[in-house]
Amino acid sequence: MTKQTARPGEWRNWAGTATATPARWAQPRNEAEVSAAVKAAAAAGLPVRALGSGHSFTPAAATRGLALDLSRWTGVTAADTQTGLVTVRSGTTLRALNAALAEFGLALANLGDIDAQTIAGALATGTHGTGARLGGLATQVEALDLILADGSLVTCSASAWPELFAAARVGLGALGVITAVTLRCVPSFTLAADERPVPVDQVIEQFDALTAANDHFEFYWFPYGRQALVKRNNRLPAQGRATPPRMPAWRRFWEFEVMENAGFGTLCRLGRAAPRFIPALNKLSSSAMSARSYTDASYRVFVTPRRVRFVESEYAVPRESLPAVLAELRREVPRLADPVMFPVEVRVAAADDIWLSTAYGRDSAYIAIHQYTGLPYRAYFDLFESVVAGVAGRPHWGKLHSLDAGRLAPLYPRFDDFRRVRAQVDPENRFGNAYLGRVFGPAD
Repeated sequence: MTKQTARPGEWRNWAGTATATPARWAQPRNEAEVSAAVKAAAAAGLPVRALGSGHSFTPAAATRGLALDLSRWTGVTAADTQTGLVTVRSGTTLRALNAALAEFGLALANLGDIDAQTIAGALATGTHGTGARLGGLATQVEALDLILADGSLVTCSASAWPELFAAARVGLGALGVITAVTLRCVPSFTLAADERPVPVDQVIEQFDALTAANDHFEFYWFPYGRQALVKRNNRLPAQGRATPPRMPAWRRFWEFEVMENAGFGTLCRLGRAAPRFIPALNKLSSSAMSARSYTDASYRVFVTPRRVRFVESEYAVPRESLPAVLAELRREVPRLADPVMFPVEVRVAAADDIWLSTAYGRDSAYIAIHQYTGLPYRAYFDLFESVVAGVAGRPHWGKLHSLDAGRLAPLYPRFDDFRRVRAQVDPENRFGNAYLGRVFGPAD
């Protein structure tokens, strides 16, 4: 049986925006130990939360009860190169999963730009990449294994307990402990990356054309600059036309480590020390963006190192509403008393049918705003929420927002269905915490 301890000290997330002091910790090594830990916590009257890598900006994983550390429950357990079906243990990070899939000649069809999350944590909070014809990570899931509140192990899929499957693919850990995920992967592919500065007015004007013309499209806009960094990633055939070369290792180090992390981090620290210079530093960052084109394995293009700490809020809005939202942000952000150091990121995703997916039932644009750690951000985030509220914006479940169940329920047609399934599988609110209480309301 897995050992449960009263390990002293706090749990803290990556951004430092959430902390907790669990009464107990457990580090299970198999599903039987996960089940035993859940049962033991229930006998002691303790709530349970499974821990991923702590990359959520919210206190979604925080608990005063049992912290279930899944870092010893990792690895791919099955891979079928013919069907693309791959089963992976829930504590596996996306970085480790990408490397393992490459060994099988497989890849995830779409990814975000950070790979530090565990597969279960990334699914739980609705992690997504970008692509007008592609959904988020949860749309690639074929089946889930969960330990429920009574300690039982169940498997759900589109054909086996389909309502639990529709709820649990983006479930915030509220329905049980995901122990294994079966993904439908695709053959490994190469992406041609093209990144270059473009006037932000031009990007917004051509937004629909750009999303239609590229497999994966996104852009970054510095709030006080006139340029946006446009990123186009397109899939290449296994053989055929000439392609740009892979980025040399020295240039990759220079571009991503020196310029985007060390250099930008230095500018951020200067801005924090002297906030009045932030607009000028922001314009400098915008004007310093340069063009680059290269090819590489998909996961190496999707993912970029992020070593400069920040806080973040992100909302999904109907794709057609993006120009109006950006116009209002561009007008109002320069009027804030506290200037903004970090860029705004814009991505897209196709509609899906996952109950709590931010893209449920509508093609979506994602707007992510950031502020450098240590700088004031509350007024900026409040402004952002007031803007997206007018277009029924849905907050990313793992990023900072102020919405509660009363405001979230009208945004999700299947919200009450999720609450009903949650009440069925966790009638005692074993997997609850304060954050879930806020976003879902009192347990029925």
